[in-house]
Amino acid sequence: MTSFLITGPETAAFTILLAHGAGGAMDSASMTDLAKALADGGFRVARFEFAYMAQRRLTGAVKPPPRADHLLDEYRAAVGALNASKLIIGGKSMGGRAASMIADESFAAKKVRGLLCLGYPFHPPGKPDQLRTAHLERLRTPTLICQGTRDPFGSREEVASYALSDQIDLLWLEDGDHDLKPRKKISGFSAGDHLRRLSEYTTAWAERL
Repeated sequence: MTSFLITGPETAAFTILLAHGAGGAMDSASMTDLAKALADGGFRVARFEFAYMAQRRLTGAVKPPPRADHLLDEYRAAVGALNASKLIIGGKSMGGRAASMIADESFAAKKVRGLLCLGYPFHPPGKPDQLRTAHLERLRTPTLICQGTRDPFGSREEVASYALSDQIDLLWLEDGDHDLKPRKKISGFSAGDHLRRLSEYTTAWAERL
């Protein structure tokens, strides 16, 4: 049975279901910061863990995560277990990628209203030719991807050359890395600045769903 870590008001108009990235648990510092920022924007945020991460928590043994396409049934199960009426699915990095792979089927079944990807892994670092964008070209689900401009998994310059669905809205956070964090001395922005921007933009985007 899927266990959730809930942040934000129970009376929120929208619930956001977030899955973690490949290496960080649902209660990692970055996931906690993201959930709090979205909750501050008025969302109810539900975090969950894939089985491999839950097992890592129990045993302490660190094994490579499964391929994203092997996590889809677990994500589907989380959607069913949460059973939220106005649901946005997504996650950080790999978690967002997994959500994007079930988004259209879930949207067509009226189980979700939108998709939120936080630091989408467009390609492995240093391997810009190994794109993970084929399904994003034909995506029908309203989607928001929040990306740092210096993300090694997909920079602003790289992403500009991709053929992405017109249902995808991109929020670029200046000098943000894969965790969306900027270098304040270089950019003038703090991590808190970017989290507030993320929250405000996501709130405005969700109002259009």
